[in-house]
Amino acid sequence: MFSSDGRRVIAAWIALSLVVTPLVVLLLGPSLPPGKASVQGSEQVFDNTWLMGITTPIVCLLVVFFAFTLARHRHAGGELVDGPPLRNDNQVQVLWIAITSVTVMFLAGFGTYELLQNGSGGGQGPNPIAVPNGSKLQVQVIGQQWQFTYRYPSYGGLETPQLVLPADTQIELHVTSLDVIHSFWAYELGIKADANPGVDNIAFLKTKGPGTFHVRCSELCGLWHGYMFDNGRVIPQSQFAAWVKQQQRDFAPIAKYLPAYAKTYYPDPQRRAG
Repeated sequence: MFSSDGRRVIAAWIALSLVVTPLVVLLLGPSLPPGKASVQGSEQVFDNTWLMGITTPIVCLLVVFFAFTLARHRHAGGELVDGPPLRNDNQVQVLWIAITSVTVMFLAGFGTYELLQNGSGGGQGPNPIAVPNGSKLQVQVIGQQWQFTYRYPSYGGLETPQLVLPADTQIELHVTSLDVIHSFWAYELGIKADANPGVDNIAFLKTKGPGTFHVRCSELCGLWHGYMFDNGRVIPQSQFAAWVKQQQRDFAPIAKYLPAYAKTYYPDPQRRAG
């Protein structure tokens, strides 16, 4: 089935893969993005580590093949002529189709399972399929040119300019917009969901220990899109309760001017007209 050169390539490929793949997975895997500030973020690091472990042998095969070809079959001088014609090898074709098909089907099943457990890290629209069990703290994320604000319906519709979440808590994010299309991206939390006007886009996450994460808009939304970023915080639950009370006191003078809490908002026609 394989020539002597083919067997040498396969042997070298297997040897290199057995050495390189564990090193890549063990040394580089823990540092892969997005981070481990939430359960969803940790799962994405795990998924990326698996993908890197699967692709590393493929890269090793390409390296060995090209290195062997350049070393053994490079042109040694004289006139350049076409090589001998090659005919199809049914055994090689069947083996290639089998290996690639199994790999693709495995990744499809693995990816689907990872997306459905604990709720995915992306927005699932107003009727999410993957819903984690247990009670959840609802937080509304409102995109607007050019900042995100956050409302807490459990605390009287309190709205704040910074996202603060309690540690070790299941969070249900309702992402929407007041004007144009934005995209809410909490990098270290592994959460990314489009913010569309008139749409309630739901995403789930479960926070871990206290820490800081970065929030960005990842959808071009106008002139100052590049400045639409902020930092969020995960704090202990006892501190979160104190933070909520402090925010309610600070924003009490303007709370009466806020619209009533709603799952979606539509752009103000006068604002859209400038």
